[in-house]
Amino acid sequence: MKNLLFPVLAALAFSVLAQPRVVDGVLTDSKGMTLYVWDNDLSVPGKIQCVGVCTLSWPPMLAGESDKPTGEYTRIAREDAKKQWAYKGRPLYLWVNDGKPGDRTGDGFRAGTWHLVRP
Repeated sequence: MKNLLFPVLAALAFSVLAQPRVVDGVLTDSKGMTLYVWDNDLSVPGKIQCVGVCTLSWPPMLAGESDKPTGEYTRIAREDAKKQWAYKGRPLYLWVNDGKPGDRTGDGFRAGTWHLVRP
């Protein structure tokens, strides 16, 4: 049993940390959950503004140390030293109220400051 558990956990970790992909014209994580950007992250380029309580509603799309970004994808260091995926320099987030792949309920949230990412 122990020998079977490790490959399963490793596969789950890889799928969570994999580079974003495009599904139906928007960026998603490996599970098909929609990714968003926040206008407030533009106030200080390269510095993530969604920290603390913000991440309860907008979890960051984390990247692993061994993940190799390609194209316009990068990894940005968070205050907790974890790495977060970014697209064109903008940190990527999930929205806690998107319940299933393909949901896009966070677009335009908080006076239009949260947006879908359309490459």
